[in-house]
Amino acid sequence: MEYQDKIYGKIIIEDPVVLKLVECPSMQRLKKISQHGHFEPFFPNTEFSRFEHSIGVFILLKRFNAPLLEQISGLLHDVSHTAFSHVADYIFSDGSGEYQNFQDDELENFIEKSEILEIFKKYGIDYKNILDDSKFPLKEKKLPDLCADRIDYFLREAKNLKKASQEDIDEFLNNFEIVDDLWVFKDKEMAKKYAYLFLDVNNFFWSGLETGVMFKTMGELMKYAIDSGIIKREDLFTTDKEIWERIRPEVEKNQNLKLLLDRADNKYKYIASNENDYDLFARCKSRVVDPLFLEKGVLKRVSDIDKEFVELKEKHSKPKEYYIKFLELR
Repeated sequence: MEYQDKIYGKIIIEDPVVLKLVECPSMQRLKKISQHGHFEPFFPNTEFSRFEHSIGVFILLKRFNAPLLEQISGLLHDVSHTAFSHVADYIFSDGSGEYQNFQDDELENFIEKSEILEIFKKYGIDYKNILDDSKFPLKEKKLPDLCADRIDYFLREAKNLKKASQEDIDEFLNNFEIVDDLWVFKDKEMAKKYAYLFLDVNNFFWSGLETGVMFKTMGELMKYAIDSGIIKREDLFTTDKEIWERIRPEVEKNQNLKLLLDRADNKYKYIASNENDYDLFARCKSRVVDPLFLEKGVLKRVSDIDKEFVELKEKHSKPKEYYIKFLELR
């Protein structure tokens, strides 16, 4: 199978189990699920799918010679995402806008109920091993470390937002090396450039006010749709399009639904307000990475050489909180 990736270029996928997984319905479903949620009204032309990111994590792990099981774990790490991705963290009490871990909590249950389990059985793979992130240090690491998941979605966001060119991305990728199962830059200036660009994307995109508005308005819309019987909880494990096909036709006969949808579609002006005067409160996960680099054979972090970055890391590692006040229609 030949696959053309927007970040890594052309890749040939030949391993039989990987081919089966890529082609299975659960993975193909991710082609119809937005990486972000419902960001197009807030950040036009920045959309890409969960499938694109999932394949990207696989490609990145393959490129840096991770074991096959780790590549498979990377490929499947987001297969349990609901429609609109992290919006689920703003719907259920067992989700969290601060940690955005709903899909992680659902992963084992999702795989057990899917055709993926039979594929694993056919190829003699214990799916419990795939779920154990402690076995896959290149794929997953806690912040502020780098990992394949975090690297891939950052590079895609940076390119889509036009904050990095393909040349910049290639420069980052060519400067990486693996040292003791850690993603390490060969050059400290490249590590600094990466750290500051990641912080820029975080503050502008992942944890900014617009993102808080999108997540919270979409969460409120989906909760209302479930409580009103317009959709069911299990419908969230279909696709974005299927959910919209259930919700949008109901708008004209339901004013509450129309208000919530108009907010989610960014048709209302809004401001960041305060706890004494607001309509919605949103908490957003905020991400800062502190990349490792080699200097004369010694591993160091950007925070070891940059005092300004230490302060920024402390400030922006905490979740962002927004009191949102809606104004008139645009």
